[in-house]
Amino acid sequence: MSNSPSIVWFRNDVRIHDNPALAAACAEDGPIILVYILETNAARPKGAASNWWLHHSLEQLAAVVDRKGGRLLLRTGDAKSVLQELCAETKAKAVYWNRRYDAGEREIDATIKTSLKNAGVDAQSFNGSLLIEPWEAKTGSGVFYRVFSPFWKNLKKIGLSRDGVHDAPGSLNTGANDLYSDDLRDWRLLPSNPNWAAAFSETWRPGEAGANERLDHFLSGPVNDYGDGRNRPDCEFTSRLSPHLAFGEISPNEIWRRTHYAIDNGSIDPKAGDKFLSEIAWREFSYNLLYHYADISSKPIKPEFEAFEWDDNPSFLTAWQKGETGYPIVDAGMRQLWKTGWMHNRVRMIAASFLTKDLFVPWQDGEAWFWDTLVDADPANNSASWQWVAGCGADAAPYFRIFNPVTQGERYDPDGAYIREYIPALKNLPSKHIHAPWLAPEDVLSDAGITLGETYPEPIVDHKRMREIALERYQAIKDN
Repeated sequence: MSNSPSIVWFRNDVRIHDNPALAAACAEDGPIILVYILETNAARPKGAASNWWLHHSLEQLAAVVDRKGGRLLLRTGDAKSVLQELCAETKAKAVYWNRRYDAGEREIDATIKTSLKNAGVDAQSFNGSLLIEPWEAKTGSGVFYRVFSPFWKNLKKIGLSRDGVHDAPGSLNTGANDLYSDDLRDWRLLPSNPNWAAAFSETWRPGEAGANERLDHFLSGPVNDYGDGRNRPDCEFTSRLSPHLAFGEISPNEIWRRTHYAIDNGSIDPKAGDKFLSEIAWREFSYNLLYHYADISSKPIKPEFEAFEWDDNPSFLTAWQKGETGYPIVDAGMRQLWKTGWMHNRVRMIAASFLTKDLFVPWQDGEAWFWDTLVDADPANNSASWQWVAGCGADAAPYFRIFNPVTQGERYDPDGAYIREYIPALKNLPSKHIHAPWLAPEDVLSDAGITLGETYPEPIVDHKRMREIALERYQAIKDN
């Protein structure tokens, strides 16, 4: 096979360092064909914010490949047909890729692997995006984990699926100079008229270099405040690696090993480092659920929640999406999401709880909005986290845990700095009143230039009353 090209099919692994599929191809002596396919038969097309990220990530990957003497091909169409055609064009005898875990994607990949092998082409897949395969993590009774804590304990005990990391190749002999490639601009992944992502570049640097820069910065100091600081949206104590992980610009394997190295050499606090790694493990746990629950993005893991009473009120969903609920911490989060394509995780939980337990909008509607607007939209994390907050997932929060948006804001954004950043209309309101402006005296509102109902909305619902209704509805399905 040494004289025949090998094809590497990039998917959610847009990197060259620690890329098992690429490493396998480089182990052969022949040319390597690198391709990214914009799949017209995707199990779930990416959302608009993710497409923005994908455009810039592919630009960066193409530049890296070019510097190493190669060329990244871009093709559009049904993945099976594109790969079959590419094999015919290049006489390739092997196709390598890193695995996906969504049920629809696994079905597509299985069909492709069968078709290639039937055509005499070797097709191999690898673990390039998880610490441990979903089928490897089992309880003592041999079933998969439905609760995070024992999953995390077991992961630390059994260790990672693969040893070490794969170094980036020094050069790439792609032999693809004469092959057709789409122009990335023709894919129209970037928004226009209007360009709602104009501010994204102020926050993000997509690509493998940006991912490594982000991890280096985090491990250089902020990680030491991660244990408590990760809940503070007004501070920079989170890694913000989530979109880089979602696109595979850095592997969790690499993050795990570099974090442990920093712990072992004494450069970071062990407890803080362990807490950070537990959040990486939560991503793993979410993929464990994604693999075993085929309908995780649309159906509750706990089937009794099919009977939960939701309300049909589109105006509530719209107000939530626009950040106009009248609850500042919720609105600040939704406006951060629109401006940056990302939302602090603590605020995600508050906003999700408010949508499902104050407005009684189905969690699936929130999941779909996040899928479209998050640059880190991830099929496992997004669905599992929404189900966790709604109370219908595996390892879910108790149904009676209903976040109070006022007290949550007071606790985690005590001075209102986060709210002031994303809701300028409230910037002059004293911290004492910024989390519940409707309770502020009229003279205080006037001095701050606020007219409720005009410059900032009045509360869309009474949280105390909606909490009572939520508990009644949850109790109803519990009793059945």
